Amino acid sequence: MTENKTKPNTASVDDFLASIADEKKRQDTCEIMGMMEEVTGSSPKMWGTSIIGFGAYRYHYCSGRQGEWALVSVSPRARNVTVYIMPGFSGFEHLMNKLGKYKTGRSCLYLNKLEDVDRGILFELIKESVAYMKTKYETFEPKIGSD
Repeated sequence: MTENKTKPNTASVDDFLASIADEKKRQDTCEIMGMMEEVTGSSPKMWGTSIIGFGAYRYHYCSGRQGEWALVSVSPRARNVTVYIMPGFSGFEHLMNKLGKYKTGRSCLYLNKLEDVDRGILFELIKESVAYMKTKYETFEPKIGSD
């Protein structure tokens, strides 16, 4: 069985944020992190080298694949800030229609800048997605260190 390559680690979130050259992208990431921390009650942790995650959930697929991933996370990428909404977007049309300017992937919300979206709607999206994940999966605080 394959294991996830991206895992929570002991890297410093503050050091990662300080390494973001684009000041606006750093500010947007920090504001989104604040929303995620408020919703989850979890502290931010680095997942891999560029994803800041909050909380975790355990998944099991019919194929036998299983693993753990951040409940909600954010990553300042070269082109945009990516917000990971793990259930995807199909159950959240009522919010997506009012969010503003964005693009999506399967569970990725791509924002060019935070001003392009309604912050209150983004907060609700994060809140509702986390609530959904907590009803569907076992959630927990990730342990970092020895396996």
